[in-house]
Amino acid sequence: MSEPPISRGFRGRGRGGQSARVPPGQHLVTDFPVLSAGPTPEPDFDSWRFTLEDGESPLAEWSWAEFNALPRTDVTVDIHCVTTWSKLDTAWRGVSIDTLLEAAGLSEPPGPFTLIHCDGGYTTNVPSEDIVDGKAMVATLFDGEELHPEHGGPARLLVPHLYFWKSAKWVRRIQFLDEEVPGFWEENGYHIYGDPWREQRYDGD
Repeated sequence: MSEPPISRGFRGRGRGGQSARVPPGQHLVTDFPVLSAGPTPEPDFDSWRFTLEDGESPLAEWSWAEFNALPRTDVTVDIHCVTTWSKLDTAWRGVSIDTLLEAAGLSEPPGPFTLIHCDGGYTTNVPSEDIVDGKAMVATLFDGEELHPEHGGPARLLVPHLYFWKSAKWVRRIQFLDEEVPGFWEENGYHIYGDPWREQRYDGD
């Protein structure tokens, strides 16, 4: 990319008027559209595991019960889908990536890039700097209720300052890497980064 990424995370964007909060080319919705690349998996809490990896080396792993025992964070953020809808003031609860790193005994990400792995084989890539310092979480509740499978439950990544395909549903593993590796949609023509304020929808934008 010719310009460095601009991070507008949980702490980075003020509460102005609605028009100032809607990126170019977006329109507001009041419902929560459902878009998925494949079938919705049924959660199996007995076998569910969430892991952090440094390349191919495991760093930490949590069962569902262990994951839910970690400290939680509540955030209210605007979200923006590449299909042009935006939804304001969405309320989420989950475990921040900072908390996960701390629980794994790490003070910072072990690599500059991540590849996010999900049930169903879906992947997406996010620079490590875009998921730390309060910018991202693994969310398990939406609007005060357990996250429904059609919206990515039992757990989805939440990176609200990027287009919503980066907030991968059914997340199970974060793999830290030394080099950037494109994920599913990135390999199929979507932008490698996906900043809605720059309309980085597709490769070349």
